[in-house]
Amino acid sequence: MQHPIVSREDWLAARKALFEKERAMTHQLDALRAERRQLPWVRVEKPYVFDGPDGDVTLGDLFGDRSQLAVYHFMLTPGSDHICPGCSFTVDHADAARRHFEQADLAFAAVSRAPVRRIEAVKERMGWTFPWVSSDDRDFNYDFGVSFRPEDRAAGRALYNYGLTTIRNAPDMFGLSVFAKDEEGNIYHTYSTYHRGTELLMGALNWLDLVPKGRNENGTMSWVKLHDEY
Repeated sequence: MQHPIVSREDWLAARKALFEKERAMTHQLDALRAERRQLPWVRVEKPYVFDGPDGDVTLGDLFGDRSQLAVYHFMLTPGSDHICPGCSFTVDHADAARRHFEQADLAFAAVSRAPVRRIEAVKERMGWTFPWVSSDDRDFNYDFGVSFRPEDRAAGRALYNYGLTTIRNAPDMFGLSVFAKDEEGNIYHTYSTYHRGTELLMGALNWLDLVPKGRNENGTMSWVKLHDEY
């Protein structure tokens, strides 16, 4: 790393100039977040059911006693031994965050297509405690744009990240979907994000973005491994 070495006064002048840009961006982000919260909702009509370690679990069950639910779409594909390092990096943050946002009326769960026994084995290895259920090959993952049937991939119909990417090979991708439940028990889909949108969940990147080497990558998240492989 080569950086100019300057006096404290010159550093402070440069820092204040950047500070004004940071302040402006913070206000822009505040406005964007407010706009996000005002998105219209879609009522969830399908009775989505998942396989949990203790039997069937509905989408409504994943809320517990809270009115909001964040679902992380974790890439864990049936028949594969691969555990996605990026997904693992993301959900490494979940258990710590849950201690706080569950007090603010937000529940969390992960959903994958892999069978429950595979999910439970990965949870045990990684030390995660958050709810994680299997959608198997039911509609949930396909409806929310993170799984793609072979015939759709072959025909170029497997669209990901709101159509920005056409998936040709991977049967599963990653993302986050948010749901709300009203007092009558009706469930609504309020938000989904994919690809770089999930960086919002990766608190470690915010720390790295503050330091001189930044994310220290040779390619996106090139150094990221499962946390027990470092």
